[in-house]
Amino acid sequence: MKIYDELVARGLIAQVTDEEEIKELINNGKAVFYIGFDPTADSLHVGHFMALCLMKRLQMAGNKPIALIGGGTGMIGDPSGRSDMRQMMTVEQIQHNCDCFKEQMSKFIDFSDGKAMMVNNADWLMDLNYIEVLREVGPHFSVNRMLTAECYKQRMEKGLSFLEFNYMIMQSYDFYALFQKYGCNMQFGGDDQWSNMLGGTELIRRKLGKDAYAMTITLLLNSEGKKMGKTQSGAVWLDPNKTSPFEFYQYWRNVGDADVLKCIRMLTFLPLEEIDRMDSWEGAQLNAAKEILAFELTKLVHGEEEAAKAQESARALFSSGNAANMPTVALSAADLESGSIDLLTLLVKSELVPSKSEARRAVEQGGVTVNGEKAADIKAVFAAGDFSGDGMILKRGKKNFRRIIMK
Repeated sequence: MKIYDELVARGLIAQVTDEEEIKELINNGKAVFYIGFDPTADSLHVGHFMALCLMKRLQMAGNKPIALIGGGTGMIGDPSGRSDMRQMMTVEQIQHNCDCFKEQMSKFIDFSDGKAMMVNNADWLMDLNYIEVLREVGPHFSVNRMLTAECYKQRMEKGLSFLEFNYMIMQSYDFYALFQKYGCNMQFGGDDQWSNMLGGTELIRRKLGKDAYAMTITLLLNSEGKKMGKTQSGAVWLDPNKTSPFEFYQYWRNVGDADVLKCIRMLTFLPLEEIDRMDSWEGAQLNAAKEILAFELTKLVHGEEEAAKAQESARALFSSGNAANMPTVALSAADLESGSIDLLTLLVKSELVPSKSEARRAVEQGGVTVNGEKAADIKAVFAAGDFSGDGMILKRGKKNFRRIIMK
């Protein structure tokens, strides 16, 4: 199967321009493509998984990835999917985040010998002259058309600043600059970025002529993929210091039954023939599929040794000898004040401690674990999503376990 057909079969392609030309480039290893990453944190999260895995797949097929770090656009912020304005960062914060990104991306992408590139759009955006932008770029954008873009609609309700309004122009200029500097002939992005991406394609063709090679592809469900990066209690990071390999494994082990095969198809590198055989799986077999998903993705990010350790720990917690006999506490919606419950209250409700003062003492002394990880923050809070799937395993001391689930 050709690589483009595989992307379609895995459910990764939503919309394209010039499909036949795109197939030709990708299938023959002639695509020089970019995907953008906003450096809003010092770690990537699982919402970036789809883009990273796509870059890896295309590079394996001989194409050249460009990881574009939004050091320049990060000074403004993308209004897509937001109801408020992003907090501005300093140049030093952005550079630190960029350095962290490259280290994590190297687990997916081979940057050696010019096989891939990481570039920062601050290199060209920060030096742009305002009059030059108005004269050279401004005439190619219709304000009326821009205001109809999906990425602006939500912000328009609360007030879209002129600062944010320029984001589409800046992102479009990125593609134009990459095309001229590095021969970048293709861009990938989430389905929520379609308007911005088309702006870049149009800018190239209008300034350089209709024969200029510039194409766009969006990733199916990438906006949903971004949501994968956050549970209701916080983000699931690729940095092991922020999300341990065990917590990372457990996150994927607890995906919903309806999503597990979709995630395996889109995010793992298992052969499609093997995944197709799983389509008929149900019941206990879906739990096996979740283990496969969790192991494969943990191996990809943290290595096979850490993945094996996480799987062993999870199986020990949920083995027939433990899970079947483990006392279970079922929380109701009323137990989650304002949608969450704090750790100390949870310890009391689970009857692992008689009072909050005892709960505080147990946590401070290092005697409490959540899903196998030591709980160090007495102010930690959990939402309903943290008790999905097989639930949360709360432990005090060496032998006192509770499985916490939602009714």
